[in-house]
Order: sequence, then structure tokens, then C-alpha cells
Amino acid sequence: MKKYDVTGMTCAACSARVEKAVCSVPGVESCAVNLLTNSVGVSGTAKPDAIIAAVEKAGYGARLSGEKKETKKDASRNAETSGLLFRLCSSLLVLLVLMYVSMGHNMLHFPLPAFFSGNPLAVGLLQMLLSSTVLLLNRHFFVNGTLGLIRRAPNMDTLVALGSGASFVYSVCLLFAMTRSENPHALLHGLYFESAAMIVVLITLGKMLEARAKGKTTSALEGLIKLTPKIALVLRDGQETEIPASEVRENDIFIVKSGAAIPADGLALEGHGTVDEAALTGESIPAEKEEGSTVHAGTVCLTGFIKCRATNVGEDTTLSRIIRMVTDASATKAPIAKAADRVSGIFVPVVLLIAILTAVLWLCLGQSVGFALTKAISVLVISCPCALGLATPVAIMVGSGLGAKNSILFKTAVALEMAGRIQTVALDKTGTITEGKPVVTDILPAEGITPEELLALAFSLEVKSEHPLAYAIVQRARLDSVPLTPTEDFSIQPGGGVSATVSGDDLYGGNLRFIREKVALSSDVERHAEALAEDGKTPLFFVKNQHFLGIIAVRDAIKPDSREAISALKKMGIHTVMLTGDNKKTAQAIGREVGVDEVLASVMPAEKEAKIRALASKGKTAMVGDGINDAPALTRADLGIAIGAGTDIAIDAADVVLTRSRLSDAVAAIRLGRGTLRNIHQNLFWAFIYNTLGIPMAAGAFLPLFGLELTPMFGAAAMSLSSVCVVSNALRLNFLQIHSGAKDKKIRRKEKKEMQKTIHIEGMMCPHCEGRVKKILESIDGVTSAECSHATGTAVLTLSDPVSDTVLRQAVENEGYTVTGI
Repeated sequence: MKKYDVTGMTCAACSARVEKAVCSVPGVESCAVNLLTNSVGVSGTAKPDAIIAAVEKAGYGARLSGEKKETKKDASRNAETSGLLFRLCSSLLVLLVLMYVSMGHNMLHFPLPAFFSGNPLAVGLLQMLLSSTVLLLNRHFFVNGTLGLIRRAPNMDTLVALGSGASFVYSVCLLFAMTRSENPHALLHGLYFESAAMIVVLITLGKMLEARAKGKTTSALEGLIKLTPKIALVLRDGQETEIPASEVRENDIFIVKSGAAIPADGLALEGHGTVDEAALTGESIPAEKEEGSTVHAGTVCLTGFIKCRATNVGEDTTLSRIIRMVTDASATKAPIAKAADRVSGIFVPVVLLIAILTAVLWLCLGQSVGFALTKAISVLVISCPCALGLATPVAIMVGSGLGAKNSILFKTAVALEMAGRIQTVALDKTGTITEGKPVVTDILPAEGITPEELLALAFSLEVKSEHPLAYAIVQRARLDSVPLTPTEDFSIQPGGGVSATVSGDDLYGGNLRFIREKVALSSDVERHAEALAEDGKTPLFFVKNQHFLGIIAVRDAIKPDSREAISALKKMGIHTVMLTGDNKKTAQAIGREVGVDEVLASVMPAEKEAKIRALASKGKTAMVGDGINDAPALTRADLGIAIGAGTDIAIDAADVVLTRSRLSDAVAAIRLGRGTLRNIHQNLFWAFIYNTLGIPMAAGAFLPLFGLELTPMFGAAAMSLSSVCVVSNALRLNFLQIHSGAKDKKIRRKEKKEMQKTIHIEGMMCPHCEGRVKKILESIDGVTSAECSHATGTAVLTLSDPVSDTVLRQAVENEGYTVTGI
């Protein structure tokens, strides 16, 4: 996704216009306009020049994010932003004088210079001059509003300009009428110059308050950006040279001294020091760094001296990736925003029509032109598309920023929203619930084999494996100084075990299912293995040339926060499931220990995706994992959560990354998602309710029934405050205690009803045919599982969503089989 900075957007109608313009460009697959950050994220093959041209044709400015060169529109916008406070203060001073003349003198008889005494025309002219000054200071409303009308894309500025302009023009007409009136004093009280000025001043005040509040929503991102190191001390030709951190290249040798920021991700070559990594990991205790340790850009060396080799620089550092994730999350759009977007696209034209109908209706009911105009102006100035446009993005920005502060990185706004809707959490066991660093607990050789011989053969077999259980055996063998015998023809059977040739002998090691295929085991051996499994240990069996060698039991320690995290998920009404390749007994023992609701044992790596598909058919499902074999499941889940210490493949496949590798952070992510979703609902509710009640009240609909009405000045004040209230409400998210379950509410699970269909198929002759049909059917969206039998000639489908018979028939017949009925 490419991100573009857009200038000139003032309200949700503007963002809708920009989105429509960008989506019309050939090659654009999707785009998301963010009114909060004045940016648009675009996915697809469209060229940047075409995107920029489309935005400019719509009447706005655009450039690729990161470009340093500013256009004239950018410079103009910066000047306008810096002068906002000046315009507001100047306008307020002039408005105070105008209010003294119009309200103080005319109604309360405050004194004026002798020249104006008894001269209502002079008083009217003075009001016009003062009002003109205020309108001139805030002329951008009229310029932008008029341009919007010319381009047939009216926006919030159009509403303000029409409301204020109508008051001013009507007052000027009355002023001319005063020159020929026998009672000019009566007409003087009908002038609306102060309303025309008050409207634009109040809107400007609201914009300033809104800008200040919006600035606070990006404080987390700005804090991360400030961590970016500025300088680096590198070794060049044996000399220490200070250069900008951006010029550090991969494999450069850099030096970090006490008090200095680390300029790039790297590997410590020599030295020793303590590093403050709180900004990245949230850990308050400084980390000890020595030879072989990894260091990260943006962290600070508190004490010591470290010489490092740069491994990741520039945009590839961990800090840059975190900043990019937070920025990208704010550049995307949450699905919940679609309703507001639809309303925003037609909001301003509808309000213009309501204002016209209001004026016409009151005139038809016999009211004066002044009364009808006042009601129409009130409708124009109270209507606020900004509140609708800001309701979602401000909450997303604050939520993703709060997550980043707590080492929880949401890649998209969709992920943040989905976290708030999760009903089931599937947890990979190794490295997620457990430490992922198993240790050998028991060495149980068969008769005639010594423990040393068993460990030596297991060591030679497992040394080439990367599985955590193999690592435990290798570490134990090295600790015991066991000799290593070279192996040949090493191979891995995923989810089963390993095999190799050692000194001409065939050697096998793995789980019970794998070893049963190689040798027959006695009932005593299986009972012994079962007892180990019931203790939460994983028994590994070893065979040499059809002879059973013995069992080595391995156990993985449970993470300190796993039990508490799973308990918190259950209190939130979330169904917890543990996925593991362990045998059923071991898995159930660990499942009982940590308290999960359901255990899915003996799950092969290739089967994880199907298990997640089945869980997702019953409700919104999150998958938490860390390994390469978790990547398909992370992608299939409604929300993939990767443990930060896991593999890059898992992290790339996930929607959320936990940099601290704590399971309790997954709970915090869901809690944050719920809080953000609740905040968005509140914002949208108030934005819709405000306009739903405010517009009829401004039009005078409640005047006959309750005597309630709004003047244009109060309408303008209400419009200004509506956006400020939405942004301020979003800022409340910063006080959300995502690591505390004190305010957790248990949600009621709404499981999807599963449907079944049976397909009668001719042509399936063997298990291979069953596998082909099963694979093609399960690839269809809406099909949770397919149980195929060549013996009965049927495929029984479990469906999470309706799938037409035509789609099912075509999929099967494309594989060369005949469907006789469904």
C-alpha cells in the first residue's frame, strides 16, 4: 500500500469525494481516506502520477508521503495552520466590538460616540464594516465553499459560507431599506451582521480546538518517531567517525557508548552494557548485552561499551517496522466506518435541500422573510459532517497508538476492529502457552541398552533437526559430553519424527504413531509412555533396525502468565482452544494445567489451517502462534496474532504482533479491540444523534410543540463542539487499562449454525480419489469440511455459509467425477 498526503480536506464530504476520485483511477484495487491524518492509502498497480492527478482534479492537493518537496498548496496549508490562532484572536477582538455595538448599544443602550447617537444608518454601517472585517479574516470558508459548489462537490465550508453569507447579504439589503424607511430604528433590530461574524468565529474556534485534540491522538506515533536515532559512531578505516544514523549500512561496525542511542539493529561483537529497551518491549528492567546479543535501533545504552555489526538498517530496523505498522493501521479503514461513509457522501447536498425547504415552508406558513432565513441559516450551520468523518479514524489512531505503547502492533484498522469481536481464541502450545524450550526429564532405555547408549544414538539422530524437542535432546547430550556419530540420509517426517543412517544402521525417532509403523511395541512400553503423557511429558521413541531402543521424555515449561491469560480470556466469555501435535494424553494434561476449554491433540502442521477453518465457522476466531507451521493458520483465522519472538514468516502472516512474546498481551489486544470498538460506537451514536436531533430543531420543527428553537449563533457553536466532543471522547481511550480485567464483561457467544449437504459422486475408486475431492471441496468459501467415501460414493459437507449446488457440482465435475445428486 502506498500512502499519499492530501491537502484541502475539511470534512467527511471531502474525504468521500477524494475516495471516489481515487477509486475511479484504473489499477486501483482499494483505497482508504483518513480525515484525521489527511492522507489516503492506495493498493493496486496505478501509478502515483495518476493518483495525484485524480486528487487534484477533484480539487485537492496530493503528494507521496515522505517526499520532502512541498507544493504551493502544501505551503499554503502550512501557512494557514500556523495562522489559525492569529485569525481567531483577531476575529474575536473585532467580534467583541461588533457585539458591543449590535447587542450592547441596540438592546442594552450602551453608550457610543456622539456621531452615532440618533443615527441608526451609521450604526448599521459600522456593524457592516466590523462584520466584513471578520468575514475577510476568515475568507477561506467562502473561497473553499464556493469552489466546492463550482466543482459540484459541496462540503462543510459550503454550509458555513452559505449560512454566514446569507446573514450578511440579508442584512445589507435591510441596510439599503433603512435609507428609505420612515422608521429605520425598527429595521436596525433586524440586522444579522453579528450572526454572520459569530458563525465563522465559532467555527474557527472549533477548528482550533479540534486541531489541538487531533494532535494528541498521534502522540504515541510521534513518541516512536522521536526514538529514531540521529547520529551513529562507526568504524571507518580503523577510526571512529560520527555520521548521520540514516547513512549506516548493513555490516557496518558501529560503537555504542554509555548514554548513546543505538543507530541500527545489530549483533554485539564485543563489550558489555545495559540497554534500556522499554520503548520497544515495555520491559522496565534494562537488558544485559554482551557478545552474541542482539541490539535494536532506538534503544539506549545506559552503561558500558558495545561494539556491534549492523544487520538491519534504515526502514528495515525493528523500530522502523513498528512505526510503519502504526502508520499503516491509521491509513486503513475499519469496516464499521462504511455506514458513516455512505451518509457523508450525500450529507451536504441533503442539508442544502433541507435548508431550502425550511425557508420555503416557513414563508408558506406566513412567517417573515427574516424568520424563514434565520431557520434556514440555522440548518446550514448546525449540520456537521466532520463528526461523522472523524468518529472512526480518531478512535483507530488512539487505539493503535495505545497498542504500540504496550508492545501490541495492529497492522490494519480491520485487525483492531476484529480484535473487539473475537469469540474463540486458538492457541498453539509450543512457544505460545509454553516457553518453547523443552528439557529432557526422563531417559528410559530398553532392556540391554544403557542410558548413555540411548542418549548417544538419539543425539546423533536429532542433531540435524530444528524441532524444539530435538533441541532438548541435543542440549542434554552436550551437557553430558556425549560423543556425536555422523549420520547419512537424514529426513524429516512432519508431525511424526526423523530418520537417518548411523554407521550403516537404520535409526528412527519420533512419536508413538510414527514408531508404530516401524516396529511393534509391547503393551508395557505403551502403558509407560501413557503414564509419562499423563504427567504432561512428551515421550519420544527410538528404534534401530527394527529393535526398540527406549524412550526419552521431554517437557516444555509453561510460561508464567499462561494460566492467568487463559483464565482472563474465559472470564471475557471467550472460548479457548489449544492446538498441538502432542499425543492426546500429554496435550490433555497440559490443557488441564493451564485451564483451556478444549484441546485439539495430534494435529499435524498441515491440519492446523483446517482446524482453524472449522472453529471460524462457529464464530470469530483468533489464532495465536509463533512458528513457520502456524503461518497458514494465522492467515486463515479471522485474526492472526503472532508472538514477537517467533519467526518472520509467522509475523508477516499475522494481523497483530506482540513484541513482548507474552500471552497476556494477546488478552490485552482483545481488551483494547473491545474498548476501541465501544468508543467508535459511542462516536457514531453521538454524531448521528446530534445531526438527527439538531437539524430538525434548527429548522424549527420543535417550535410549535415544545417552543424549542435554535439561533444561527447557537447552531454554529453546537457544530463546532460536535467534532471536538468526538475527538475528546476518542482520547479517553488513552486511559483504558488494557492489562486490568476489572471492567471486563462476559460476551454471549453467538455461534453460527452449521449446515450439511451430501453429494452423491460416481468415479471415486480409492482413498486418493477421496483426497482429491476433499481438497477441491474444502477450497470453496463456505465449506468448513468435507468427509468423502469412495465406498459409499458420497461427500458429506459441513457449511458455515450457504453454497449453491451449481458451484459444488462444477467443482467436483471439473476434477473428472460425476455428480448424480445433491
